[in-house]
Amino acid sequence: MAFPVVDTEYHKEIEKARRDLRALIAFNNCAPIMLRLAWHDAGTYDVSTKTGGPNGSIRNEEEYSHSSNNGLKIAIDFCEEVKAKHQKITYADLYQLAGVVAVEVTGGPTIDFVPGRKDSDICPKEGRLPNATKGAPHLKDIFYRMGLSGKDIVALSGGHTLGRAHPERSGFDGPWTNEPLKFDNSYFVGIRRAIEASNRHSFDGLP
Repeated sequence: MAFPVVDTEYHKEIEKARRDLRALIAFNNCAPIMLRLAWHDAGTYDVSTKTGGPNGSIRNEEEYSHSSNNGLKIAIDFCEEVKAKHQKITYADLYQLAGVVAVEVTGGPTIDFVPGRKDSDICPKEGRLPNATKGAPHLKDIFYRMGLSGKDIVALSGGHTLGRAHPERSGFDGPWTNEPLKFDNSYFVGIRRAIEASNRHSFDGLP
Protein backbone atom coordinates (compact mmCIF):
# COMPACT_ATOMS: atom_id res chain seq x y z
CA MET A 1 0.00 0.00 0.00
CA ALA A 2 1.22 3.50 -0.81
CA PHE A 3 1.92 6.23 1.70
CA PRO A 4 -0.92 8.76 1.93
CA VAL A 5 -0.58 12.13 0.24
CA VAL A 6 -0.26 14.45 3.22
CA ASP A 7 -1.52 17.66 1.67
CA THR A 8 -3.74 20.46 2.97
CA GLU A 9 -6.87 18.37 2.53
CA TYR A 10 -5.37 15.46 4.44
CA HIS A 11 -4.47 17.75 7.34
CA LYS A 12 -8.02 19.12 7.35
CA GLU A 13 -9.36 15.57 7.47
CA ILE A 14 -7.04 14.78 10.38
CA GLU A 15 -8.42 17.73 12.35
CA LYS A 16 -12.01 16.66 11.65
CA ALA A 17 -11.17 13.12 12.76
CA ARG A 18 -9.51 14.52 15.88
CA ARG A 19 -12.75 16.29 16.83
CA ASP A 20 -14.81 13.17 16.16
CA LEU A 21 -12.42 11.04 18.21
CA ARG A 22 -12.58 13.52 21.07
CA ALA A 23 -16.37 13.32 21.14
CA LEU A 24 -16.41 9.53 20.79
CA ILE A 25 -13.83 8.94 23.52
CA ALA A 26 -15.48 11.37 25.93
CA PHE A 27 -18.93 9.86 25.35
CA ASN A 28 -17.79 6.23 25.72
CA ASN A 29 -15.16 6.79 28.44
CA CYS A 30 -12.87 4.65 26.32
CA ALA A 31 -9.61 6.60 26.51
CA PRO A 32 -7.61 3.77 28.13
CA ILE A 33 -8.42 1.17 25.49
CA MET A 34 -7.84 3.66 22.68
CA LEU A 35 -4.38 4.44 24.04
CA ARG A 36 -3.75 0.70 24.36
CA LEU A 37 -4.76 0.23 20.71
CA ALA A 38 -2.27 2.87 19.58
CA TRP A 39 0.47 1.32 21.68
CA HIS A 40 -0.19 -2.26 20.58
CA ASP A 41 -0.20 -1.29 16.90
CA ALA A 42 3.09 0.59 17.34
CA GLY A 43 4.78 -1.76 19.82
CA THR A 44 5.46 -4.54 17.32
CA TYR A 45 8.22 -2.53 15.63
CA ASP A 46 11.56 -4.23 15.05
CA VAL A 47 14.38 -1.75 14.44
CA SER A 48 16.68 -4.33 12.84
CA THR A 49 14.22 -5.59 10.23
CA LYS A 50 12.14 -2.40 9.96
CA THR A 51 8.97 -4.52 10.27
CA GLY A 52 5.87 -4.09 12.38
CA GLY A 53 5.13 -0.77 14.00
CA PRO A 54 2.26 1.70 13.65
CA ASN A 55 0.92 0.54 10.31
CA GLY A 56 -2.70 -0.35 11.09
CA SER A 57 -2.15 -4.10 10.71
CA ILE A 58 -3.79 -4.70 14.09
CA ARG A 59 -7.17 -4.21 12.39
CA ASN A 60 -6.76 -7.67 10.85
CA GLU A 61 -8.14 -10.64 12.76
CA GLU A 62 -4.83 -12.46 12.47
CA GLU A 63 -3.25 -9.81 14.69
CA TYR A 64 -6.03 -8.62 16.98
CA SER A 65 -6.58 -12.28 17.89
CA HIS A 66 -3.13 -12.45 19.52
CA SER A 67 -3.51 -13.08 23.25
CA SER A 68 -1.74 -9.80 24.04
CA ASN A 69 -4.43 -7.95 22.08
CA ASN A 70 -7.41 -9.41 23.94
CA GLY A 71 -10.25 -6.90 24.03
CA LEU A 72 -8.80 -4.50 21.46
CA LYS A 73 -11.48 -5.36 18.89
CA ILE A 74 -13.65 -2.98 20.97
CA ALA A 75 -11.32 -0.06 20.20
CA ILE A 76 -10.95 -1.12 16.57
CA ASP A 77 -14.72 -1.04 16.18
CA PHE A 78 -14.90 2.39 17.82
CA CYS A 79 -12.34 3.64 15.30
CA GLU A 80 -14.40 2.24 12.43
CA GLU A 81 -17.09 4.80 13.30
CA VAL A 82 -14.58 7.58 12.66
CA LYS A 83 -12.95 5.88 9.68
CA ALA A 84 -16.35 5.65 7.95
CA LYS A 85 -16.55 9.45 8.03
CA HIS A 86 -12.92 10.06 7.06
CA GLN A 87 -12.01 7.48 4.44
CA LYS A 88 -8.95 9.39 3.27
CA ILE A 89 -7.12 8.84 6.57
CA THR A 90 -5.08 5.65 6.88
CA TYR A 91 -5.81 3.22 9.69
CA ALA A 92 -2.22 3.67 10.82
CA ASP A 93 -2.73 7.41 11.29
CA LEU A 94 -6.19 6.95 12.79
CA TYR A 95 -5.06 4.55 15.52
CA GLN A 96 -2.14 6.77 16.55
CA LEU A 97 -4.37 9.85 16.49
CA ALA A 98 -6.82 7.99 18.75
CA GLY A 99 -4.00 7.46 21.26
CA VAL A 100 -3.02 11.13 21.12
CA VAL A 101 -6.61 12.25 21.69
CA ALA A 102 -7.04 9.74 24.53
CA VAL A 103 -4.17 11.40 26.39
CA GLU A 104 -5.57 14.88 25.77
CA VAL A 105 -9.16 14.00 26.76
CA THR A 106 -8.00 12.64 30.11
CA GLY A 107 -6.06 15.77 31.04
CA GLY A 108 -2.69 14.98 29.52
CA PRO A 109 -0.61 17.29 27.34
CA THR A 110 -1.54 18.39 23.84
CA ILE A 111 0.60 16.32 21.50
CA ASP A 112 1.77 17.45 18.07
CA PHE A 113 0.55 14.86 15.58
CA VAL A 114 2.55 14.20 12.42
CA PRO A 115 0.45 12.22 9.88
CA GLY A 116 1.63 10.15 6.94
CA ARG A 117 1.76 6.54 8.13
CA LYS A 118 1.30 3.79 5.59
CA ASP A 119 -1.21 0.99 6.12
CA SER A 120 -0.10 -2.63 5.96
CA ASP A 121 -1.88 -5.99 5.85
CA ILE A 122 1.24 -7.86 6.94
CA CYS A 123 0.80 -8.95 10.56
CA PRO A 124 3.83 -9.65 12.74
CA LYS A 125 4.06 -12.97 14.51
CA GLU A 126 2.72 -13.12 18.04
CA GLY A 127 5.20 -12.42 20.83
CA ARG A 128 6.52 -8.97 19.95
CA LEU A 129 4.67 -7.18 22.77
CA PRO A 130 5.69 -7.21 26.47
CA ASN A 131 4.41 -10.05 28.65
CA ALA A 132 3.42 -8.84 32.12
CA THR A 133 4.21 -12.21 33.67
CA LYS A 134 7.89 -12.01 32.73
CA GLY A 135 10.65 -10.02 34.37
CA ALA A 136 12.98 -7.13 33.58
CA PRO A 137 15.25 -9.05 31.15
CA HIS A 138 12.20 -9.79 28.99
CA LEU A 139 11.16 -6.13 29.00
CA LYS A 140 14.65 -5.08 27.98
CA ASP A 141 14.66 -7.58 25.12
CA ILE A 142 11.28 -6.34 23.87
CA PHE A 143 11.96 -2.62 24.13
CA TYR A 144 15.54 -2.76 22.89
CA ARG A 145 14.22 -4.59 19.81
CA MET A 146 12.12 -1.47 19.17
CA GLY A 147 15.22 0.70 19.41
CA LEU A 148 14.20 2.18 22.78
CA SER A 149 16.31 2.83 25.89
CA GLY A 150 15.90 2.07 29.58
CA LYS A 151 14.59 5.60 30.11
CA ASP A 152 12.03 5.01 27.36
CA ILE A 153 10.84 1.86 29.15
CA VAL A 154 10.24 3.82 32.35
CA ALA A 155 8.49 6.66 30.52
CA LEU A 156 6.20 4.34 28.58
CA SER A 157 5.21 2.47 31.73
CA GLY A 158 3.53 5.69 32.84
CA GLY A 159 0.77 4.94 30.35
CA HIS A 160 -0.59 2.60 33.01
CA THR A 161 -1.91 5.68 34.77
CA LEU A 162 -4.95 5.21 32.50
CA GLY A 163 -7.35 2.30 32.69
CA ARG A 164 -7.33 -0.95 34.58
CA ALA A 165 -6.39 -4.57 34.11
CA HIS A 166 -9.15 -6.97 33.07
CA PRO A 167 -8.79 -10.62 34.14
CA GLU A 168 -10.45 -11.94 30.99
CA ARG A 169 -7.86 -10.10 28.90
CA SER A 170 -4.62 -10.14 30.88
CA GLY A 171 -5.18 -12.39 33.87
CA PHE A 172 -4.80 -9.36 36.17
CA ASP A 173 -7.57 -7.34 37.74
CA GLY A 174 -8.06 -3.81 38.98
CA PRO A 175 -7.03 -0.21 38.24
CA TRP A 176 -3.42 0.91 38.34
CA THR A 177 -4.29 4.19 40.07
CA ASN A 178 -7.13 5.70 42.09
CA GLU A 179 -8.40 7.69 39.10
CA PRO A 180 -8.04 5.44 36.04
CA LEU A 181 -9.61 7.99 33.68
CA LYS A 182 -7.23 10.80 34.64
CA PHE A 183 -3.84 11.24 33.00
CA ASP A 184 -1.42 12.26 35.75
CA ASN A 185 1.75 11.21 37.55
CA SER A 186 0.10 8.99 40.13
CA TYR A 187 1.37 5.73 38.60
CA PHE A 188 4.96 6.82 39.16
CA VAL A 189 4.10 8.16 42.62
CA GLY A 190 2.64 4.77 43.52
CA ILE A 191 5.74 2.94 42.30
CA ARG A 192 8.01 5.26 44.29
CA ARG A 193 6.00 4.72 47.47
CA ALA A 194 6.09 0.97 46.97
CA ILE A 195 9.87 1.03 46.51
CA GLU A 196 10.34 3.22 49.58
CA ALA A 197 8.11 0.93 51.66
CA SER A 198 10.05 -2.11 50.41
CA ASN A 199 13.33 -0.47 51.33
CA ARG A 200 12.10 0.38 54.81
CA HIS A 201 10.90 -3.19 55.28
CA SER A 202 14.31 -4.50 54.21
CA PHE A 203 15.97 -2.67 57.11
CA ASP A 204 13.39 -3.62 59.77
CA GLY A 205 14.99 -5.46 62.68
CA LEU A 206 18.55 -4.43 61.86
CA PRO A 207 20.57 -3.01 64.78
